[in-house]
Amino acid sequence: MSASVASQAGAAACPAWRDPARWHTATDVVAVLIALSMPWSTSLVGIFGVVLLIAIAPTVDLRAFWTLLKRPICVAPIALFCLALVGTLWSDAAWGARFYAVGPTAKLLVLPVLLYHFQRSTRGSWVFVAFVISCTLLMVMSWLVFAYPGLALRAPGPGEQGVFVKNYINQSQEFTLCAVGLSYPIVMLLREKRVLPAVLLIAIALSLFANMALVVVSRTAMVTVPIMFAVFALLHLRWRSIILIACATAALSVVAWYASPQLRWTAESFQRDYKLYMERNEPTSMGLRLEFWRKSLGFFAEAPLVGHGTGSTRGLFERVAVGGETQASGGVVGNPHNQTLNVAVQWGILGVAILYAMWLLHLLLFRGDGLANWIGLLVVVQNIFTSLFNSHIFDFHEGWMYVLGVGVAGGMALKGRLGTDMEPEPPVGP
Repeated sequence: MSASVASQAGAAACPAWRDPARWHTATDVVAVLIALSMPWSTSLVGIFGVVLLIAIAPTVDLRAFWTLLKRPICVAPIALFCLALVGTLWSDAAWGARFYAVGPTAKLLVLPVLLYHFQRSTRGSWVFVAFVISCTLLMVMSWLVFAYPGLALRAPGPGEQGVFVKNYINQSQEFTLCAVGLSYPIVMLLREKRVLPAVLLIAIALSLFANMALVVVSRTAMVTVPIMFAVFALLHLRWRSIILIACATAALSVVAWYASPQLRWTAESFQRDYKLYMERNEPTSMGLRLEFWRKSLGFFAEAPLVGHGTGSTRGLFERVAVGGETQASGGVVGNPHNQTLNVAVQWGILGVAILYAMWLLHLLLFRGDGLANWIGLLVVVQNIFTSLFNSHIFDFHEGWMYVLGVGVAGGMALKGRLGTDMEPEPPVGP
């Protein structure tokens, strides 16, 4: 009897709960559920994240998993978590604050698990499809809430009309990732002359962009969308296509500018917020960020090598606060709204080096062609540039977007490199 036949016979003899194939399928389903629930619920993502670890445990080959853990793409996120844990030893914050600050880095430990599983799974694309479907449904709900505000689950804050759940920052991050991410399959479908599915995806992408332009606009999305499109164009399009798309994008941008008062108001708020901060020390969105960044650079200069320790940020801001809550200089936060500064204040140059190494290693992981490489690259690029204005590795929602996106796409990319067909794909420009 051959080894494969014996293996099949053994699997058939096993009870259902011990069948590795069933556990593999269960893990795929849980990953899909995480993608489906991410735009809607924070609690469900956390619950399904724990279930994912339970489901994958029976299928782990310890020797193969250990080999993967020793690769730099896994070492870097684990090292950032370990640094956060060790950084509690030299922090002056209360122990509760120290361990609370370790929590946001713990999700990075799921990343190697996802890389391991989807290096062996054939259903990674299910996760991407589930996320797009979920974001499309949320987009439809956003239009309905915009027309009928009473449908929202909570009273909308300033500039948050059309937000059904969570907040406009999370919603814009999801819509941006989906809308730009669809550009690759759209181009591939057009190249294969599959017009109907391409038109469907184009309609979804344009609807997502229209929602961001006409309903609720994120300044972070306004900055990052052009960068993400530029990355796609340079990697996957010919110069003629780039010029045509750039002209079409410019025309649509002009239409959106004049059609959307919300878009104009958001763009103009950059200058308005800066002026109010500089002249009156008012706690505007931009003014507070500039104040947080200025003070964080000072904290970093005080302890440049290993920082002030895990959870120390709020105490440092309390020490230098001046003027109360009505002044930008009186703002007290535990997050300086910049990923690099957030890491630098707590763990100094050592932490920044690990963070940048993780980003670079994950960028290099997605050097090839194909949907998985495009999605993975896009997730990393989006996280890097949005982290200029937020601490998106440590934020729950955006951090899980990074872990799920890089974990699933990275596993698929690793699997592709282990395949027998290693020939490069031709250009995908239409």
